[in-house]
Amino acid sequence: MLAWTASTAQGTWSRIDVPTDDFLRAVYFTDSLYGWAVGNLGTIIHTSDGGETWVLQDSQTGNEITDIFFLNRDLGWASSLNYMVSPYGTVLLKTENGGEDWVSIPYPEENIFINCIIFRDSLNGWMGGSPHAILRTSDGGQSWQQAAVDTSILAFFPVLSIRFYDDNYGYACGGLFEIAGVIWRTTDGGESWQAIDPVYAPADEVHELHLYDSLHVIGAGGDPDFGYGVAFIRTDDGGVTWDYEEIGLQGNAFDLDFRTPMEAWAPLGQKRKLIYSLDGGDTWTEIDTPENTAIFSIMFPDSLHGFACGMDGAMLKYTPPYYVSVNDPMAAAENCVILHQNYPNPFRGKTIIEFRVLSSEFRVPNPKSTSPNRPIAQLSVYSLFGQHIITLLHQPLSHSEYQVEFDATGLPAGIYFYKLTVTGIDSQVLFSQTRKMIVTP
Repeated sequence: MLAWTASTAQGTWSRIDVPTDDFLRAVYFTDSLYGWAVGNLGTIIHTSDGGETWVLQDSQTGNEITDIFFLNRDLGWASSLNYMVSPYGTVLLKTENGGEDWVSIPYPEENIFINCIIFRDSLNGWMGGSPHAILRTSDGGQSWQQAAVDTSILAFFPVLSIRFYDDNYGYACGGLFEIAGVIWRTTDGGESWQAIDPVYAPADEVHELHLYDSLHVIGAGGDPDFGYGVAFIRTDDGGVTWDYEEIGLQGNAFDLDFRTPMEAWAPLGQKRKLIYSLDGGDTWTEIDTPENTAIFSIMFPDSLHGFACGMDGAMLKYTPPYYVSVNDPMAAAENCVILHQNYPNPFRGKTIIEFRVLSSEFRVPNPKSTSPNRPIAQLSVYSLFGQHIITLLHQPLSHSEYQVEFDATGLPAGIYFYKLTVTGIDSQVLFSQTRKMIVTP
């Protein structure tokens, strides 16, 4: 029997101890070991052992901290809101040593309250806020400029989250409860943003986004009043049109993250429920939170580790599904290999295709040998009609990330496909996935 394992269901969550009872509003992990959570009264807690132990960090503030982002284990930013002492507004926090020391940087404009913060590299970052703000920095957060946002009425609603797919394509979301939900998109690296057409806008804010690729996006939200409940908004054409669907569960999805390309989770806040999907977000199932906790933020740094936080110092840790031995190794490989969408896409000339091997145990035992044989990865490109164009990669796998460049110069504009296949002993297929890419004129 092959020494492979396969998941039979979703994983489980359990509450873990943290040194605070304050409302934890956001959690962020750079990897499976290093993470931070922030919340009321200037609370910042940190773990360097995957959540086994947590320590309080001195934020130098008593303000509510709404969001936190780390570029690596040392360099991070957080947003704190000053409602108590004039001038009211936002005080940004920055650290260069993992949070051992935090430096305050007041945002110069009064009455702007930052809800979210994200950085693309050490210099270039974005913030979203209330009453309306999409802000950009190119100097590591020392100064910020308001981005150009279209003039539609929806453009002036609060921004709750910003996500970029690559250097060009990005989306932001927000809105006001029982007024309107909004999604903005940029195709020029954030130089300009366009709000969703009001005809597609939901009645309530959109809290979080997941970008499958530059064209396919899902947003989480809902309306807990009047029986409308949890809802998701989607686009399949890069944000030109959107579909809004209520899924028949009571509550409001306050966050959204994907553990694998097919498994997604969202917390329902005061409903004290979590919902999960095993089919990429098409259908959802509801479960109770551990110890009846109210959870608002959730994050998976990789497919094997997850964390969530909320009211009363609640911190949850994810345990992957129980695995049992099977004769079908392809089921296990689905959680060990991730094939990403190429970027940029659409593109002209060159594009990058990435895939990741998530588990160091991704090996196929050879029954004729005492040592494992590494599976073989092959990455190939095909035309719309299935004609083989080129093999970009054919080599043994290792536990790492792969970046492969594809040069489409000379190819006609149109739709193409790239396929990653992983084979083991006797050319047995362990993993196979195909994605679409578009070559422009």
